[in-house]
Amino acid sequence: MPLNAGVHTASSRRAAFGPVLSIQIYARIAGALLVVSMLAGIFGELYVPAKMIEFSDAAATAKNITSHGELFRLGFAGYLVEALCDIALTLLFYVLLRPVHRQIALLMALFGVIATATYAMAEFFYAAAPVVLGDDSLLKVFSVGQRDAVALLMLKLYGYGGEIFMAFYGSAIVIRGYLVIRSTFLPRILGVLMVIAGAGFIVKNFAMLLMPSYASDLLLLPMFVSAVVLALWLLIKGVNVSRWHATMVAASAGE
Repeated sequence: MPLNAGVHTASSRRAAFGPVLSIQIYARIAGALLVVSMLAGIFGELYVPAKMIEFSDAAATAKNITSHGELFRLGFAGYLVEALCDIALTLLFYVLLRPVHRQIALLMALFGVIATATYAMAEFFYAAAPVVLGDDSLLKVFSVGQRDAVALLMLKLYGYGGEIFMAFYGSAIVIRGYLVIRSTFLPRILGVLMVIAGAGFIVKNFAMLLMPSYASDLLLLPMFVSAVVLALWLLIKGVNVSRWHATMVAASAGE
């Protein structure tokens, strides 16, 4: 083989896939965004709603929102941060996992985008609650109690929408886990954890619709464990760069 053949091959690979370390940078960014997304989600979707919403008491909920409007808005801001991270993560994981199977990675990305869009619609109802309580000009025909009830209804619709999104998000995570299991550049155990986590989201969604008494929040715990482990791995170890490129070369040759 000519001496310049290896140089030509390496140059071709760099032209097709970018610098050798670029995919590792993608992995590090994905790990960092996972951490930010988790923290923003815990604050915006768990802490703030738990502090503000009392689903059995419309008047108390209305008082919490009007008295602590800044905290309520910060909760919405936390969701926005999480959503922006999730959109970026959808692209990053597509780039990381497309060498395994491009079409399946695209399906994973589509489920991820649909999940984010579904939750965004749910957040519309969250944002509507303070409008109902604070717009005296348009809603003055309603009594205070009626407006409190409508605001609580908005928040309940937000909760239902947030639960419906779990089937789409869980499907994206199951597919992501499947691709990680099939890959050679990430540990298979990470993929197994993701499949379990995604399945928990899907089961919780259908249980909520068909068997509400079995829709335990414990089904969501594997998702938290999986996300923490994956984030730490990507931040500390990243991907096996040489195996990622080898997989990408093999995938390109097969197309």
